[in-house]
Amino acid sequence: MAASEQEILEGLAEIVNEETGLDQGDVQLDKSFTEDLDIDSLSMMTIVVNAEEKFGVRIPDEEVKNLKTVGDAVSFIQKSQG
Repeated sequence: MAASEQEILEGLAEIVNEETGLDQGDVQLDKSFTEDLDIDSLSMMTIVVNAEEKFGVRIPDEEVKNLKTVGDAVSFIQKSQG
C-alpha cells in the first residue's frame, strides 16, 4: 500500500536524522536540502538510497538533482509508488 504524504515525510525525516543528526522536526516540506538543511551531495546520495529501500521506489540519479526541497522528494516518492 502506498504511503501517505505524512508517512513519507516522517520516513524521510527519520532517514535525514540518521544521516545528518538533524532534528526530525526540522525536516519540513518547504525546506531545501542544501540551503536550509545543509545536506551535501554525499549525504544526499545516502538519503536517496535509504529512501529507495524504505519506500520501495527507484529514484534515478538524473532525478535527484530535481529534488531541491523535502516536498519535492515526498511528491516524487508518492508518484513513484504507483
